[in-house]
Amino acid sequence: MALRDSLRFVLQSVTVGLAAAIVLLFLLPRLGQRPVVEVVQAPSRPEASAATPGQGPVSYADAVASAQPAVVNVHTARVVVQRPSPLLQDPVLRHFFGQPSDGPTQRIESSLGSGVIISAQGFVLTNHHVIDGAEEIQVMLADGRSAAATVVGVDPETDLAVLRVALDRLPAITLGDSEGLRVGDVVLAIGNPFGVGQTVTMGIVSATGRSHLGLSAFENFIQTDAAINPGNSGGALVDAHGRLVGINTAIFTKSGGSQGIGFAIPVNLAKGVLAEIIELGRVSRGWLGVEVHDLTAELAESFDLRDAHGVVVAGVLRQGPAQRAGIEPGDVITAVDGARVESQRQLLDTVARSRPGSRLQVDLVRTGRPLRVEVAVAERPPTASQR
Repeated sequence: MALRDSLRFVLQSVTVGLAAAIVLLFLLPRLGQRPVVEVVQAPSRPEASAATPGQGPVSYADAVASAQPAVVNVHTARVVVQRPSPLLQDPVLRHFFGQPSDGPTQRIESSLGSGVIISAQGFVLTNHHVIDGAEEIQVMLADGRSAAATVVGVDPETDLAVLRVALDRLPAITLGDSEGLRVGDVVLAIGNPFGVGQTVTMGIVSATGRSHLGLSAFENFIQTDAAINPGNSGGALVDAHGRLVGINTAIFTKSGGSQGIGFAIPVNLAKGVLAEIIELGRVSRGWLGVEVHDLTAELAESFDLRDAHGVVVAGVLRQGPAQRAGIEPGDVITAVDGARVESQRQLLDTVARSRPGSRLQVDLVRTGRPLRVEVAVAERPPTASQR
């Protein structure tokens, strides 16, 4: 009996030991380890791109095929009068350099640029500086057709011009939305650089809302590193789907060629100019007749202003809208119709968007005291190029 009890005790001990060993074997690999962190792995690039031929990163051929037919070459010509130098009237110089003409001579000066067909009715959008002073304008389409163009209207203050050609079956570009552009978006520049023929370059949106460049009165440029060269002016800046988002206008360069800093007029701005030119033959903008400067921290302190926002009135046109409303030099304009004024550019844009004849509530600070006046908006006088 004692032997049987002893065997039972041994078997129970072995069973308990095996069970304990199994538990230890299961737990030991986990002892001393850090908590497991779950991460979501981004798909690999081939899966993420999932591009079909002709789209996205594989190719932009579909976008080009959609936009390119509507981009045109613009050739201009004008007569330049050359007058002989007074130095060549000297008998000695005439002996060495020959007999110059006694009167002025004429020569034909030609230049080139690009444009974009906006509608099947023949309206073409381009830069004002492309056609400025031109006596003849010829538009050449991508399909080989050409036609003389007439000027519908110009807006030097945005450097835009609208032409019209009398041709059938015109391919019109699809308009995009420049407000939706983001830095990093892919864009394509289409134009006629150096007259070599229609050319497409690719880049990204480098910045939006560029101003203070001294290129025009109303600046809100898209900056891009898509190559833009002489001859591209007036051409199309399109997105990856071939929709027009800008009109290529200028480049920053020290060599005369592209250095990766180009500027385009946003299509949303261009659409407003286009509509007014077609409707009125010109662009009508509001005007107050004041010269203003941005308010710096030093100026704000000198005017004893707690909040350094607004613009300082440096000058007021005699008998202009501002003077008639009682605005004086030295006033600080802080708000227009309840909207804070932060900069000279913002005030200019706000007033320009106002219809001539409308009235604006202008908040001022004069010698430390707040003041509100009502100004009757006048029409912005035309520039010399518009007269």
